[in-house]
Amino acid sequence: MEYGDTYGAKRSIVDRMRGAAMLDVATYEEVENDLTATGQAGVVVAIVAVCSAIGGASHGLMGIVGGLISSLLGWLIWSGVTYFVGTKLFGGTATWGELLRTLGFARSPGVLLILGIIPLLGRVVSLVVWLWILAAGIVAIRQALDITTGKAVLTAVVSWLASIIPFMILGLLGMGVSFISR
Repeated sequence: MEYGDTYGAKRSIVDRMRGAAMLDVATYEEVENDLTATGQAGVVVAIVAVCSAIGGASHGLMGIVGGLISSLLGWLIWSGVTYFVGTKLFGGTATWGELLRTLGFARSPGVLLILGIIPLLGRVVSLVVWLWILAAGIVAIRQALDITTGKAVLTAVVSWLASIIPFMILGLLGMGVSFISR
C-alpha cells in the first residue's frame, strides 16, 4: 500500500496517516488525487474503529459495537453530507470519493481512542482526539473541495450537525450508536 509522491519516493499508509494527523496539506492533496487511496482510507477508518471499540470496552458490549458501527457509518455519512453541503452550499469542487479519501485519513488521530479504556484519562484523551479529528477534517474538506478555510469550517460544522441526526435517531431507538463514539 504505497504511493509515489512528486519526488518518486514511496509513501506507506502509515506515512500518510502520520501526515494526515500532522495536518500536512500535501498529504491531503496526495490522497485526494490518488484514486487507489480509497481502500487505504477505509483501512484507516477500520483501524480507528477498532481502537474506538477497544477504548469503549469499559462501556461493555454496546460500547464496543457502538464504537465500530459509529466509526464506519460516521465516515460514510459525514463524507456524503459534506460532499452535498460543500458542493451545493459553498461552491466546492470535489467528488464523493475525494471526500471519502481525505476524511478517511483525517480520522488518523483516532488511533489514540484506544486510550479511552483508561478511567478518567480516557475521557480527556477522547475529547482531545475528537477535536484533533475535527481540525484534520477541516483541512481535509478545504483541500478536497478547494475552498477557503472559512468555508471549510462552515462546511464541517453544517455537515457534522446534519450527520448526527441519523445517529440521534438510532440512539433514541436504543441501538447504542453515537456519532462521537467513546
